[in-house]
Amino acid sequence: MNLNSDFNARAAVHAARLDWKPSPIPGVDRRMLDRIGDEVARATSIVRYAPHSRFSAHTHGGGEEFLVLDGVFQDEHGDYPAGTYVRNPPTSRHTPGSEPGCTLFVKLWQFDPDDRTPVRIDTDSLSFAPAPDVPGVEFAVLYESTGELVLLERWAPGINVTVPLPGGIELLVLDGGFIEGGEEFTRLSWLRLPAGAMLKATAGQGSCKLWVKSGHLAREPHRPTAP
Repeated sequence: MNLNSDFNARAAVHAARLDWKPSPIPGVDRRMLDRIGDEVARATSIVRYAPHSRFSAHTHGGGEEFLVLDGVFQDEHGDYPAGTYVRNPPTSRHTPGSEPGCTLFVKLWQFDPDDRTPVRIDTDSLSFAPAPDVPGVEFAVLYESTGELVLLERWAPGINVTVPLPGGIELLVLDGGFIEGGEEFTRLSWLRLPAGAMLKATAGQGSCKLWVKSGHLAREPHRPTAP
């Protein structure tokens, strides 16, 4: 499957408007944002676990990054309530599930192959700082490396955000919204702009909170390999 697989093009998906599609695991459904591959895929998705659903134990050959949007995600390493940001690097292994049910924003097979840094962050405990070059924007760092920067951002109501994107950007609306390219983005809307583009957006009249990743689209995406 190839979905929004041209990383030189703008891509936008309003996930809250999509139907849920079943995964091969009963009780686990998906809304796909981009994808290269079938069940072993380089993928960005919204994933919903029904109560008492569980995957079998598996190894992440290409790494897994996720943000818990609601409910409580669980594995043998602990419980991860809404607001938890997690990076399970390549070669990591776990048995995921959720007794109460949960919804996640998930990215698979998008790590540097040499990255072995696990990350567990309760984002509700983070402090935000003013962005030095964009008035009205506050940010908190979730992860930073040579090739990517992952942030939570808060945009003040009505501000204009104009930012050059040498390494591209992805944004997921967590609360509130913004307008870009004449298109309105609300909760669970996702936007990807390629390397070399310019973000020109206007925050909505309410608060706007975003998950933001930049820099990573400067490198060519790889098709994952089956185990």
